[in-house]
Amino acid sequence: MSTDKTTSGVYLIGIVAELAGMHPQTLRLYERRGLIRPSRSAGHTRRYSDADLARLRRIQALSEAGLNIAGIERVLELERQLAEAGQALAALDQQLAEAGQALAALDQQLETQRTEHRAEMERARRSMRAEVVLVTRGETALVPLDRPPTRNRGR
Repeated sequence: MSTDKTTSGVYLIGIVAELAGMHPQTLRLYERRGLIRPSRSAGHTRRYSDADLARLRRIQALSEAGLNIAGIERVLELERQLAEAGQALAALDQQLAEAGQALAALDQQLETQRTEHRAEMERARRSMRAEVVLVTRGETALVPLDRPPTRNRGR
């Protein structure tokens, strides 16, 4: 439930109460409940930032919608969780995009290797054709192709 502290507090409690249309005691109550956390000066004076003011306006809108402080706390917590989930989803989307790019690069490497292997296999086939000698049976065979019938000696 913390507020954005990227900008230092620039408004005093009286000014913020006037800008937000709230009583300073209401702002103190919201601070005690943890709905808002203004920064503090060296003298411990509350200093509200633009983000604090925007959060107070959100709290006021929820209050005007009929929510009590417990309901406002729950809504703000759910909104915080939703924002975190959105950030996590964006990070996952980025990781997925990077993984897709890596996969595309690996696919390209695989295709390049397939092409190189096919070319190498074709070169090997061509060289084997030149080395293979075709042997056919011809009339010059040392063993006659037709063997004469032999007699059975045991009969």
